[in-house]
Parts: sequence; structure tokens; C-alpha cells
Amino acid sequence: MITELLASLSARARILLAALTIVMLAAPLLLDRYLLSVLILVCLAAYTGQAWNILLGFAGLLSLGHALYFGLAAYISAALYVHFGIGPWLALFPAVAACVIVAALLGWLAFRFRIDGVYFALLTIAFAEVARVGFDHIGFTGGAGGFFLPVRSEDQGQWWNLRGGPTFFYYLALLLAAGAFVLCAMLRRSRVGHAWLAVREDPEAARALGININRARMSALLLSAGMTGIAGVFQAFYANNLFPSQIFDISRSIDIILAPIIGGVGTLFGPILGAFVLIPLGEALTAVTGAIGLNAPGTKALFFGLFLMAIIAGVPSGLWPRLAAAFRLRSAPR
Repeated sequence: MITELLASLSARARILLAALTIVMLAAPLLLDRYLLSVLILVCLAAYTGQAWNILLGFAGLLSLGHALYFGLAAYISAALYVHFGIGPWLALFPAVAACVIVAALLGWLAFRFRIDGVYFALLTIAFAEVARVGFDHIGFTGGAGGFFLPVRSEDQGQWWNLRGGPTFFYYLALLLAAGAFVLCAMLRRSRVGHAWLAVREDPEAARALGININRARMSALLLSAGMTGIAGVFQAFYANNLFPSQIFDISRSIDIILAPIIGGVGTLFGPILGAFVLIPLGEALTAVTGAIGLNAPGTKALFFGLFLMAIIAGVPSGLWPRLAAAFRLRSAPR
């Protein structure tokens, strides 16, 4: 599968991809802690973007509530660690399982009552909002006051508990992003991937070909939810604090979907390119608005919104297809 993907790229693109891989692997040797933290966010955004892209880009289902799976897995893994001493690698399994179960319930409701399109998106927002309100009132996980993971100097270096410095989390985030890319490349060229694309393009034609539409969409939803849950576990142990009003908020879901939208929905390289544009842009906006004293609430969101409008108006298919065509990053068809 990966060989086929590389074959679809031009020699120039393969060289650029190899150079990017080398630079990313060497980044901790070249960058300070702040810039490395920015790259961690880039890798995490690329990973969650790939997870969300499976649902809309491959299967054609719009979700605006992926913060649900992100936050649910984060809270479950953190609670198991703090209250029961269960390490994150082991807690990953019940955390992801919970995300898959909740996604299965959401999918069953949607497909049972034929909720599609924008109404499916509203249903995902409703589930995420219910989770936010619920965790606001669960004292076991700190409620609205937040849930905090212990940070002790003697725990540093315990990779089995996801305790480490920026370099450790950077390579872990890079591994997640690379793994998601490889997985999506394999899925796109698999039988289930072709079924997703058929359902996305024309559900009725796909049904006529014998494809079970609900089963195809459900598989995409469950996989997307599970992958997003893994990112939530990473976030819990990277940030060491969780607040329902932040982690379940719709702004978190928007952050997840922006990278693939900017880079190109339905493409493999789109979420990666979008993450490299989105995260540095956000950091630059924060620095600029702070430097000029423009600290009004919503300023960053306003600039993000204007930028997204410009992308949609100028390149509705995203930056990657236009970039690939302009620099001939794809091989010519034979």
C-alpha cells in the first residue's frame, strides 16, 4: 500500500517527503522547548485531522462533535491513573472502548432514524454538549473546577506512565501522526476504503452495488472515534489538567476539523499540510495580538474565521490539491 502511495508521487515529492521526515526526526536537536511544543501541537493536529478525515473525507459524514471522544478518553484515562493507579497504556483500552461504544450509540440513533447531513452534525454537537454538562457535575473527576494529574519530579522519565519532557512527547506525537497517515493510506486503497468513497460520492449507487451503507458509515465512525480517543489520552498526560468547558467545547471540535479543511478534505496529505499552517498561524496571531496589546476576547477566533473564509473562497478543495498541481508533486498518469 505504501509503495503504491509513493509511486503516485513525483520524484520531487518523494525527495521533499524524505527531507521532511529527516527534519522532523532531527527537530529536538535543532529547536528550543517552545518551538518543540509547537511541533507537538502540529503533530497532534495532523493526527486528529486524519481521524476526522476518515469520517467526512472518506465516508462523507460531517461531525462537529469530535471533542466528545477526545474528552471522554482523556477523562477516563486520567481518572484510572489518578484514582486506581492504572497506567495510561493499559487505560488506553477502556478509554478507546468507551469512545467506540458512545460512537456506536450515536451512529445507531442516526442511522436508525435516518439522520443525515447537517442533522447528523447537530446530533454530534448535542452528544458533546451533554458530555460537557455531565462532566461539569461529576465530582469524581473534579467537576467544573478541573481534574489535575499529579506531576512529580521523581516520575520524570517513566515512559510507561507517559511521564517525560518535551522530547518524549514530541516523538510520541510524531509517531501518532505518522501512524495515522500510514493507516489512512492503507485504508484508502482497501476494500472498505473503496466502499467509503462509494458511499460518499453516491449512497444510492453504492447501495445498488450491494454496499451496506449503514455498515460502511458505522465502521468509519467507530474507527474515527477510537483514533480521536487515543489523542485524548495523549492530551490528558501531556497537559496534566482537564476542564469540561475546554475539552468538550465545540471550539475543540472546530480545532480538530480545521487542519483537514485547510489542507484538503479527503486527501492524505491535507491534514498534515493544514496542521503546519494552522498551528504556527495560531501561535503567530497570539504573539502579534499580545505584542500590540490587542487582547480582546475572540480576537484569535476572528482571525481564524477570516482565514478559513479566505481558504474556502479561494481554494475550496484545500491547499494540498492546489499545491500538488502547482509544484507537480504527483506522478503523471501512465
